[in-house]
Amino acid sequence: ATRHNLVQRRKRLSQINVENVEENRRLYRQLLFSAGDDLKKNISGVILFHETMYQKDSNGKPFTQILKEQGIIPGIKVDKGVVPLAGTDGECTTQGLDGLSERCAQYKADGAGFCKWRCVLKIQSHTPSYLAMIENANVLARYASICQQNGLVPIVEPEVLPDGNHDLATAQKITEQVLAFTYKALADHNVFLEGTLLKPNMVTAGQACETKYTPQQVAYATVTALQRTVPSA
Repeated sequence: ATRHNLVQRRKRLSQINVENVEENRRLYRQLLFSAGDDLKKNISGVILFHETMYQKDSNGKPFTQILKEQGIIPGIKVDKGVVPLAGTDGECTTQGLDGLSERCAQYKADGAGFCKWRCVLKIQSHTPSYLAMIENANVLARYASICQQNGLVPIVEPEVLPDGNHDLATAQKITEQVLAFTYKALADHNVFLEGTLLKPNMVTAGQACETKYTPQQVAYATVTALQRTVPSA
């Protein structure tokens, strides 16, 4: 993933005392994309940000072309970030549907093969609410449908955040609910499931949970949640 926006990139570059200007960001990405044969042996796709999509290496070759020559599919993050969801207590939805079809058509023409969109849901005593789950599911479904109409594979990411003190069983239950809402919405919007990718969260207890779970318990809870909710397609 090289999709980080300017704020995220500023934070990372400041840690190594590098000025956050476009040329330094370009050089950083060039370093990644020219890492040698091991890159193409281990990476099949790269998520880009709008800026990166149109950057070139020092010889004038587009990054998208460099990736494709290595058998790596360029993708693009198309959501425009989370915003507060009215009528809820601190929950959010993701914006960016306006003009998405036109943007997807342009990204497809410019070499992208897939897109990514992230929604986030929080576990608290009274959340995620029904409104938040159905709103975010429908947003993801509309995004996925628009991507497929423009020949792009949508990565669907309904992320249940690990913030809070909830236990593992609660995380599994909420993850199953969120995935169920998501796949119901995808079906309602006639999304071709075989032409999508799911980016799920690991089912983990809240970071402030006093009980510590083993990797095996986390793996079992995660796989169980996926098996119960993700269609075999």
